[in-house]
Amino acid sequence: MAEYEKEVRKILRQNGYLFLRHGKGDHDIWINSDTNMHVTVDGKIKSRHTANAIMKQSQINYHF
Repeated sequence: MAEYEKEVRKILRQNGYLFLRHGKGDHDIWINSDTNMHVTVDGKIKSRHTANAIMKQSQINYHF
């Protein structure tokens, strides 16, 4: 089973997102200071559907 969290975080960084703070459980909050958008990233993303939902929420045109 593939794990997508490292790739998701890498893509977020490449698109101007920065780690803001830890959320509840194993979730992290990321922010893009240019667009002031917040994205919640799970610590264990095992589904490509979840990874694609994060990309969609962050308005990054990337699909797994």
